[in-house]
Amino acid sequence: RVPDFIKNGILIVKKIIFLFFIFSFLQVSYLLRTILNFSLIVMRYCFTFSYLLVLARPEVNTRTSWNAPIVWELMFNPDLYDRHHQEAKTTVALTVFAVGRYLDAYLNTFLTSAEKHFMVGLPVTFYVFTDQPEEVPNITLAPLRHLKVIEVERYSRWQDISMMRMKTISEIIEKELRHNFNYVFCLDVDQEFKGRFGSEALGESVAVLHVYYYKLPKTQFTYDRNPKSKAYMTEGDYYYHAAVFGGSCDKVKALADYCYLSTMEDKLNDVEALWHDESHLNKYFWLNKPSRILSSEYCFDPLIHYKTEVIVPRLVWAPKQYTKLRT
Repeated sequence: RVPDFIKNGILIVKKIIFLFFIFSFLQVSYLLRTILNFSLIVMRYCFTFSYLLVLARPEVNTRTSWNAPIVWELMFNPDLYDRHHQEAKTTVALTVFAVGRYLDAYLNTFLTSAEKHFMVGLPVTFYVFTDQPEEVPNITLAPLRHLKVIEVERYSRWQDISMMRMKTISEIIEKELRHNFNYVFCLDVDQEFKGRFGSEALGESVAVLHVYYYKLPKTQFTYDRNPKSKAYMTEGDYYYHAAVFGGSCDKVKALADYCYLSTMEDKLNDVEALWHDESHLNKYFWLNKPSRILSSEYCFDPLIHYKTEVIVPRLVWAPKQYTKLRT
């Protein structure tokens, strides 16, 4: 027979254990409720903040039908973006081709302005592809920013240079960039940075609105209408400018491969797309929607003769000298 004092002791222990579990449950429940309430507050704040940003630019389209943002001035807080990418240790590569007379005409201005405005505060490597590596200017770069020069062949036709650019981009991504960088941007050299081109532009797949088409009806977009071309399109979302595109290494490689292979297939069939790699790029982005679209602030023509919604021209076209440079 078990003594009464032992029975009573066991009963007390059971009560203590029961009360302990009740107390623990209440504590966990309170903690979970606190976390949930805090999360709701944060979500409500983010939604309100995002909604207010959208209201800041009611005159322009700020989001696509597939819910990708279209980045305009006043639509983002640069400090928040920069802090996030600095904490994430984001790295960026920028590719540019300066072949033939384009090197003397544009490269120095492009690089010096890029160092001043492109992804400031992040580790960046500028990849210059040229047929004249010894002529690449030696510019002063901030810490964690580098310049790498890669020699490429010069082709007689600028259309072939444009086509081979995509092949070269794909190859350098596969060989080097995908192992060292989170994002890559590919830009034409005949441009100059005039304002912040920062981390707000980073995304998985990034396209830029062509300044001369973003206000026009789709019927006036200069898609390739030739059914014999791989770039053939009867409809689309926007008209994108091939002078600027970017994203993750895998996404940019997929775009470059598509444009190169489509161009080669056209070449075999004795066809040339209306706007060459830009036509194929527009077809690619029609089939594979970009996750982020940059407004024409990020590729602007300062000589445009009508009013635009561009508040801050960030990257502008340099004076075109096609007759002189392409001969």
